[in-house]
This record gives sequence, structure tokens and C-alpha cells, in this order.
Amino acid sequence: METTTYYGHGDAAERWERAGLFFDAKDYTAAAKVLSSLVEEVPEQTGPRLLLARAYYHSAQLRRAEDELKVLVERDPVEHYARLLLGRTLQRQGRDDEAGPHLRLASALAGSFDEL
Repeated sequence: METTTYYGHGDAAERWERAGLFFDAKDYTAAAKVLSSLVEEVPEQTGPRLLLARAYYHSAQLRRAEDELKVLVERDPVEHYARLLLGRTLQRQGRDDEAGPHLRLASALAGSFDEL
């Protein structure tokens, strides 16, 4: 129970900073623990949800990453980084057919038409 208290300790700004420190230290699982409660608290904010998705991706929690990224692209269809990461997340799960459209759209949104 103490670990939950530690990860959830402090206000939103303190937890955001702590999550960034964990992420920068490549402790993606700890970053995700901090970020998951932060995303519940401020679900409308893109930054915490995107960092949570990245933490899930890097800690091989691919289904969780996919779920967070789908929320982001549904909310903002032209968020190219979320599209790119969703495509890569689907690729890592062996779902290349599903990944393709996201990767192509991310490429187009970023202005990288050479892959199209």
C-alpha cells in the first residue's frame, strides 16, 4: 500500500514532474504508475495521456498503450505522434495490416510523403 501512496503523492504538478523523472531514467513502469492516476484526474489533457502511452509502449504493455493512443487519436485525429506510436504499437503486436493506415497518416501529417 505504501508504494501506491508514493506514486500518488503530491499535487498534479508534482506527480507530472515525478513521472517525467521516472521516464527520463527509463523506469517506464514507475512512470506509468504515476501517470495512470494523473490521467484519471485530468483525462482531457493530452500530455499526461501521451506520456502514459509512451511509458506503456516502452515497458511492453502494448494493449494498454494501444488503449491510451486510441483515445488520443479519437479526440484529435491529426495528432501525428499519437498516430505514429499507435502504428508502431500495432506493429509490435504483429498487426501490420492495422498499423499501416496509422503509419501512413502519421507520415503525411508530419510532411514525410516519401513513404506513401
